[in-house]
Amino acid sequence: IAIDPEDPALFQLSGGTTGVPKLIPRTHNDYLYNSKMAASVTAVGPDKILLDALPLAHNLPLACPGLQGFLLHGGKVVLANTTRGEDIFPLVERHRVTHIHVVPALLIRWINDPLIKKFDLSSLKVIQSGGQRLQPEARRRAKELIPSVTVQENFGMSEGMLMFVGLDDPEEVRMETVGRPISPDDEVRLVDENDDEVAPGEVGEFLARGPYTLRGYYGAPEHNARAFTGDGFYRSGDLMRRHPSGNYMVEGRKKDLINRGGEKISAEEVENLILAHPAVKNAACVAMPDPILGERMCACVILRGGGALTLDEIVAFLAGQEIARHKLPERLEIMEDFPLSPFGKVSKKELAERIALKLRADAGAEVLR
Repeated sequence: IAIDPEDPALFQLSGGTTGVPKLIPRTHNDYLYNSKMAASVTAVGPDKILLDALPLAHNLPLACPGLQGFLLHGGKVVLANTTRGEDIFPLVERHRVTHIHVVPALLIRWINDPLIKKFDLSSLKVIQSGGQRLQPEARRRAKELIPSVTVQENFGMSEGMLMFVGLDDPEEVRMETVGRPISPDDEVRLVDENDDEVAPGEVGEFLARGPYTLRGYYGAPEHNARAFTGDGFYRSGDLMRRHPSGNYMVEGRKKDLINRGGEKISAEEVENLILAHPAVKNAACVAMPDPILGERMCACVILRGGGALTLDEIVAFLAGQEIARHKLPERLEIMEDFPLSPFGKVSKKELAERIALKLRADAGAEVLR
């Protein structure tokens, strides 16, 4: 079979910003370049050993630099079929692992595992964290437990663009930013609602164009017309600010996604499934803060007259529709109505604030018991 470098090597799934995940064609050229450039900023070489415990279907363990980047540079890759500390720590010790990929929730679990002090992890040099912003406290704790290690933040998306914090960046830059583009040919714009570039230091939507960023979703011309500017920049939906160092800081996102431990969940996708339940009149899914995963999903519903619903019932209903497990809501709020914007749309911001307030009140009540 003849394979052209511009042929798709695989299809990634988008987070489903419009409620329906889109297919992202990643070419052989994309991933070769992606892997090599990521390796160039992560100290990969023939004497380095990567432990991959994250699912290889994701960009980070596959090609950022991942399995591909290490093998391309003569390194070794150890594959794990578990993320439990009791299994991971012995693997690091036995194989003298130098690099490991994590999402923040996983790193937090490991650094709070008492077993971490019982193994020799001094071979570890780089912990790459992606999928979600890692809080500075977790970085500091990891450094305390494994003095030899540098926690390297990165920002990436299935659509292409990758940014890494430099291993030699000053500590304050490593603590505050998610990095800078890995390729000299990457182009970035931060724009306002009118697509005008914002002033230095101001927040704008992150637009990207470059040699390994997709040129269009597969078979989705109407969506592509919205997702790209006329000159080919991809609209990420992420809100960012440029740091004086040249790195970027994530300030939020325009897309209605819930970021559960690095897994992006389309609120609209889950809402549409919930609306199929006979007892539900309206539904809105919002993020609720979580100290480990960053965010979890809360399903807010308005019931039809005389209806009743529990969290277990809605989870069972959704599971019957073959929804991915990480997309299942973890809290249910029954409401009489939803807060609305001046345009008559559900105000997700106000709804999320209500849920956060209720969570704090519940936590306070628990303390008083």
